[in-house]
Amino acid sequence: MVSVTRAVFGDLPLGAGTVEKFQLQSDQLRVDIISWGCTITALEVKDRQGRASDVVLGFDELEGYLQKQPYFGAVVGRVANRIAKGTFTLDGKEYKLAVNNGPNSLHGGVKGFDKVLWTPRVLSNGVEFSRVSPDGEEGYPGELKVWVTYTLDGGELVVNYRAQASQTTPVSLTNHSYFNLAGQGSPNIYDHEVTIEADAFLPVDEVLIPTGEIASVQGTAFDLRKPVELGKHLQEFHVNGFDHNFCLKGSKEKRFCARVHHAGSGRVLEVYTTQPGVQFYTGNFLDGTLKGKSGAVYPKHSGFCLETQSWPDAVNQPHFPPVLLKPGEEYDHTTWFKFSVA
Repeated sequence: MVSVTRAVFGDLPLGAGTVEKFQLQSDQLRVDIISWGCTITALEVKDRQGRASDVVLGFDELEGYLQKQPYFGAVVGRVANRIAKGTFTLDGKEYKLAVNNGPNSLHGGVKGFDKVLWTPRVLSNGVEFSRVSPDGEEGYPGELKVWVTYTLDGGELVVNYRAQASQTTPVSLTNHSYFNLAGQGSPNIYDHEVTIEADAFLPVDEVLIPTGEIASVQGTAFDLRKPVELGKHLQEFHVNGFDHNFCLKGSKEKRFCARVHHAGSGRVLEVYTTQPGVQFYTGNFLDGTLKGKSGAVYPKHSGFCLETQSWPDAVNQPHFPPVLLKPGEEYDHTTWFKFSVA
């Protein structure tokens, strides 16, 4: 059984609307999601003793989500991740996007899907959010109808993304939750054991745009096919953290993507997806300046993201899996976050 309750989370400035919070609860999980950016604000998971802790970074109040902050828990789009120089060419026409990350466009631009109010609809086991992204929003062509659905099934949070376009446009949607299986507010994720089921990754240049090479993980810091303890692994390979796309076996079927185990609490997160890639990000840009839930601060490496998505900059790299949605087609992807204890 899943219960769904709805409540007011806060009001947007200047009468721009009311943000609602939806709480989904099963016997194993409790998830809070708000209609601003389809944002997961809390996710309570039990440890091996049966004690529940909130394992996602975020804020207690709406104001936290309205300030400049690193996409905590939000759905990002129209295109997740980076597009080089904020430009792409489609059918001979050049499109210029909002540039908001050095020279590049990141996570949909200055006002992406994370910074808008979505329309909610309560389901028996979850909530569906929808919106229409107008033609030209942040520089993207065509009108895009989008639906994001969160449902709970026991220990599994299921996120489905659907979209339909009036004109050919790039689309890649993901959720940008930062996890810490020891509980949000824990100082780092170094004691987490990480596995990512990927034989290849995308090397990036100095502004984090893929170079175009699809490189084997064999013998590199990116070989996470067997579990590694994150802190020791970063030290051993002298890397500052991960912010890279791992290439998953291409198919539209549900498949295993990643597993993270926190030995201290026994919590396990397994991720399954229909997407072709996952961006593994270790919170390298967190710097302790943001005040999070219950007064927690979030220093560097205090959370990790597993952002299932299309490959970064795919609209400019024709040999990457295609990212264009055409009129009459439907974008339809699902990611499963499965929690358990070991």
